[in-house]
Amino acid sequence: MKPSTKPLHNKFSSGPCAKRPNWNAEFLNNTELLGRSHRSKEVLQVINQVNALSAEFLNLPQGYKIAIMAASDTGAFEAAMWNMLGARGVDVIYFEAFGAEWYKAITEQLRLTDVRKFAADFGKVPDIAKVDFDRDVVFTLNGTTSGVCFNDLDFIPENRKGLTFCDATSGAFSMPIDFSKLDVTTYSWQKSLGGEAQHGVLILSPRAVARIEEYTPTWPLPKIYQLKKKGVFSAAVFEGSVINTTSTMCILDALDTLNWIQESGGIAAMYNRVNANFAAISNFLKTSQNFENLCADEKFQSRTSVCFQPKQAWFKELAEADQRKFIDKIAKILQDEKVAFDIKGYNSAPPSFRVWCGLTVEAADIKILCEWFEYACNIAAC
Repeated sequence: MKPSTKPLHNKFSSGPCAKRPNWNAEFLNNTELLGRSHRSKEVLQVINQVNALSAEFLNLPQGYKIAIMAASDTGAFEAAMWNMLGARGVDVIYFEAFGAEWYKAITEQLRLTDVRKFAADFGKVPDIAKVDFDRDVVFTLNGTTSGVCFNDLDFIPENRKGLTFCDATSGAFSMPIDFSKLDVTTYSWQKSLGGEAQHGVLILSPRAVARIEEYTPTWPLPKIYQLKKKGVFSAAVFEGSVINTTSTMCILDALDTLNWIQESGGIAAMYNRVNANFAAISNFLKTSQNFENLCADEKFQSRTSVCFQPKQAWFKELAEADQRKFIDKIAKILQDEKVAFDIKGYNSAPPSFRVWCGLTVEAADIKILCEWFEYACNIAAC
């Protein structure tokens, strides 16, 4: 039967993600900062406030540095690779689209030759037993496009000689992260925080800072990537003096969400929200007659970007083009009913759906959405 209720909030995109509950534009009441220089004392104070709150919620170890970078998580991660890779061999772990892009950048743009890959298809986890942490290791924490996640970092040794480069954009603020295992970490506000796009965040351990100070890559660096100035580490970038002009409006929006986290019980409360959201959709997928998680191994299932597909044998026997048509039918029903927007899987992923279950989404809405998925699947199959 057609469900009698609809989600109160119907935005389930995996990026940009839903704004925080009860979001409004009141944060813009501080309009005197708009149009001010990003290097002014007043705007610099807000930038540092965002970075300080972020460091507090993420529980960054002593000595770790945090900075706002251009071009979202992609820009932050590219900046890290272009500044630090090449000093030693590189192992790349990937199981989704963006990790594959990092491998491509390392081998085709930076043209490094001492590179090993540990890859797996969407929904699966690669065998990482032979990853060598005396080399630099590049990996995605939480695969937004595959629904696969390293839910802990126990596989990373404390006494490694290489640096660990972690794309954590779909995990930051949504899951506990042991930053002592990470030397380079990046994320964007547009993911877990539901912030506006185009700004990334770069976090460096003291070991990563030492790499920048001691190593100079052989290739030229674009200005927006440069973490050295006249051969010296640009400490000012990690004190709020950003490389390029930021959007003060976006910074104020990020601060608004960070303040909401603080007022809503802090980061532990956010983890609880994500766990409740994941439980709602995970319980559905375990009992559904129509759908199953793209990642069969529960240990590695993403709690924020949940990817799933029809489970029927007839669906799996269809040609990929016909599978995508069936996915389109279901998505169109949910969109026409204004139940859910932007829920189809990533273009390069298998024909599937992905539902964002991060901290700005409500478990009650996910439970209602699941009822609609069953209804829409049955209608589309008729």
